[in-house]
Amino acid sequence: MAPLRFSANVSWLFPELPGVPERLHAAGRAGFEAAEVAWPYAESPQALASAARAAGLRLVLINTPRGDHEKGEMGLGAVPGRQAAFREGLEQAVLYAKALGCPRIHLMAGRVPRGADREAVKGEMETVFVENLRHAAEVLAQENLVGLLEPINTRITDPQYFLDTPQQAAAILQKVGRPNLQLQMDIFHWQVMDGNLTGNIREFLPIVGHVQVAQVPDRGEPGSSGELDFTYLFQLLEDEGYQGFVGCEYRPRGDTVEGLSWLRSYWDRWGHPRTGQ
Repeated sequence: MAPLRFSANVSWLFPELPGVPERLHAAGRAGFEAAEVAWPYAESPQALASAARAAGLRLVLINTPRGDHEKGEMGLGAVPGRQAAFREGLEQAVLYAKALGCPRIHLMAGRVPRGADREAVKGEMETVFVENLRHAAEVLAQENLVGLLEPINTRITDPQYFLDTPQQAAAILQKVGRPNLQLQMDIFHWQVMDGNLTGNIREFLPIVGHVQVAQVPDRGEPGSSGELDFTYLFQLLEDEGYQGFVGCEYRPRGDTVEGLSWLRSYWDRWGHPRTGQ
């Protein structure tokens, strides 16, 4: 059994700092060895790669572009009529992933179009998503990259998001049938949608390529009060042999570094040779 490896999601952590390069530096000083960033596209890939190297970090996850944010788009993978834009965004994501040495890309499904009935368009959106994912798998395989599907809860976070349960995502992955596409498990979303975390983790962990954590319902630090017992959940991931990264994708309730006491306690238990204190 090995300790879990944690990555700082700098799209969420260190919000007091103005940009991704500064947040990467802060993550390195805090003791992280890896980081992830949702949408890195405001910075050049060369600048981000340089900032990550200077911070002593490896980048482990980015997202595909969200699309037209002003029109409310949040990913394009399953959106009918936006196939060309999804494929253009995929090419941009691959360019960044290669420059950053980042092995995983979250292939965002996107939202049910405004005014549409979810059940009425579900079949069409799944067909579009499967076709786009097969294309993405071929593109990613050429660069030795992994694509991830992340269910996002529709109870609290995004009522219009198409992909909202691990069961739905696993069924789509099975239809696509490509080994370099995997499941992204955000424990916050899974708890909000379905609960049954022990059963779901054990069932789906074999196809999980990345994990993210936050407390429920406020999406704060794992050490904050809420529904989830992260001591138990981290032990479960260890016992099940999870070897990927655990992304810290949460909303700090105060100072980010002070709020990392839960992680410092975990590192202390394993004798982690971190640099940050």
